[in-house]
Amino acid sequence: MSKSITEIDAYTKALWQKQDLQKLKDLLDNLASDQRVGIQKLHRRYQKKLEEYEQYWKLFSHEIEIWDKGFSYVAGVDEAGRGPVAGPVVAAAVVLNRDIYIPGLKDSKKLSANKREEIAETIKKKAVSYSVSSVSAEIIDKINILRANHQAMAEAVLGLAKVDYALIDGQLTVSQLNIPQSAIIKGDNLSNSVAAASVLAKVARDTMMVQYDKEYPEYGFAVNKGYLTKEHQEALKTHGPSPIHRKSFSF
Repeated sequence: MSKSITEIDAYTKALWQKQDLQKLKDLLDNLASDQRVGIQKLHRRYQKKLEEYEQYWKLFSHEIEIWDKGFSYVAGVDEAGRGPVAGPVVAAAVVLNRDIYIPGLKDSKKLSANKREEIAETIKKKAVSYSVSSVSAEIIDKINILRANHQAMAEAVLGLAKVDYALIDGQLTVSQLNIPQSAIIKGDNLSNSVAAASVLAKVARDTMMVQYDKEYPEYGFAVNKGYLTKEHQEALKTHGPSPIHRKSFSF
């Protein structure tokens, strides 16, 4: 007699939790021909988990190359908030290691707000080290957004407990840093460490904008996060800029 769906579900879950992946793959191969609807749903669910797991480790290629050169603490660095016309720019730096698996981790822009917050908590628990820094709209107006962005990135890296190399998202490295570094265009899609930084930066900035919404409710910051939506434009016409608007930006 074949095992029940409940029994197979429990066994499959146990294999996944133990990360006994070869047995799990063999089991899924056997289940592929089982026509029970519940088994087919289970098969698809765990097949997706396996694919995400394997893809995750591929996105450590940049880190592995640097680890193999003798660097132990490689930080991924990314920012959130270059484009909005209000609020700070926020940067995060995250150091992971070869053994850390964070299910669902990807570029923050590809995640829902709830999923970002969930993954951000996992990153904070599992990371070797992490740090978040922000630069205000006032400073952005004084030094320009690129310099402010790099200042936030540098401060985030300097806030790490341990770091000896930085992977910077974008085209440029950060001149304020005096440690070895390299820039990766679209790094949040190509590096787990950078993706982790993108999640922490985005969650931190969104949280700040929700708080600013309580101070300046007329602009809808909790919804638009400082981006120039149609409603935001109308609010600016009616109320003018708030203290957290970037005066050097075009409204």
